[in-house]
Amino acid sequence: MTIAYFDCFGGIAGDMALAALVDAGGDPSVIEAAVEALGLSGEVRVRAAREHRGHLGGTRVTLDISDRGSRTLPELETVVIEAGLPDGVRDQTLAALRRLGAAESELHAFPPAELHLHELGGADTLVDLAGAFWLLDSLGVDRVYASPLPYPASGSRTSGGLPLPAPASMRVLAGTGATLEPRPAERELVTPTGAAMLAACATFERPSMSLDRIGYGFGDNPDPANAVAVWIGAGALSGDVVDELATNLDDMAPNDLAVLAERLMEGGALDVAVTPIVMKKGRPGHLLTVLSSPALTGELTQLMLRHSPTLGLRVTRTPRVIAEREVIEVESSVGRARVKVKRAGGQVEVAAEHDDVKLLASKADAPLGEVRRIIEEAARLQLGLER
Repeated sequence: MTIAYFDCFGGIAGDMALAALVDAGGDPSVIEAAVEALGLSGEVRVRAAREHRGHLGGTRVTLDISDRGSRTLPELETVVIEAGLPDGVRDQTLAALRRLGAAESELHAFPPAELHLHELGGADTLVDLAGAFWLLDSLGVDRVYASPLPYPASGSRTSGGLPLPAPASMRVLAGTGATLEPRPAERELVTPTGAAMLAACATFERPSMSLDRIGYGFGDNPDPANAVAVWIGAGALSGDVVDELATNLDDMAPNDLAVLAERLMEGGALDVAVTPIVMKKGRPGHLLTVLSSPALTGELTQLMLRHSPTLGLRVTRTPRVIAEREVIEVESSVGRARVKVKRAGGQVEVAAEHDDVKLLASKADAPLGEVRRIIEEAARLQLGLER
């Protein structure tokens, strides 16, 4: 899986994203193709050039626009829908435009269908978005990630008196999981177009990856820090943070412990394990271990305290490495079943969902092992894997 990570150390804008992707190996002709597909050939000219700012070398992309007229949101959507863009590029461009439209509609209390986007309704917005998504597609990027986004910590304002970050950028990013970090800057660091591009395609976290190439894209401000980096490489194991809740029990009946384990799983536990142990004075007991997302730790802790005789438990926050996985549905000779697919180290493993295997084996009056083999063989064929 190829992934792209936008390191927004100097912020993000549409033209900066285009430039970084070109600097990382994207073909500038892709942007020109986007201009043509959008029907803007007589309105926009693309220029891409290498630059050095301080000790940093990168690319600057400039869009020379002959007509600075703007369009309403419905007009922008119509241009994109009717454009000869790849399906995925069209969908992402529309998603980004609609995020911009929703943000502006909320800001100005105006219906989206009648919304005039003014400076965001120009040809440059269309080219920035469609060009960036098409470059990502041309580079074979499967998933996009982004770093925390910087904002001026000084309470700076735009020339029109609006606070920075721009209200439209903030509303575009609301609910996306983006993290904002204050920086000692006096200028706009995240533009609405840059925010919309990331909001439509990125997960705001740093992935595990092997790095193949990196590109730097400069903005129109001559400050060397007015740049964004994009890292492109193979996705490795991803990870997150979990809480491990543990307690020793020597006075709880095994059948009651089984019920508690079921309640914990129903309550959102990621996993529950019960391990036989020997406690003080040689008494047999059990170690109850629960994995929880930090958001559910409080609720699961209360479940353990309320439904077991324990007087306390241990909570450890720890990083967790996760293999890339997904669940697919497979049609086999014994019926339709879910199959878990795990990818790690270039290897692909499939495992039929046990509940589906059990149900289909019962219907066919066949051994579980045979039904599992049939389903997993069908999954390998569907995925194009050798047996």
